[in-house]
Amino acid sequence: MVDNAVAPGLVDTPWFDGVDGADAAKAHVAGVVPLRRVGRAEDIAGAVHDLAHSSYITGEVLLVDGGGHLLG
Repeated sequence: MVDNAVAPGLVDTPWFDGVDGADAAKAHVAGVVPLRRVGRAEDIAGAVHDLAHSSYITGEVLLVDGGGHLLG
């Protein structure tokens, strides 16, 4: 079996509190990604949970970025 990975996009976490430009970065991402918002911790946790509990997925990188990867 080969390992899997999760590649998150911008996720709104307390890490951003007080960081200069964080609000502008979040607004920009929310304005351009297809789902029109930044990620939440629950979004990433759900993807990790589902990937970890799959018995037939292997060697994958799961992009959890609100569709940002589609922007090319």
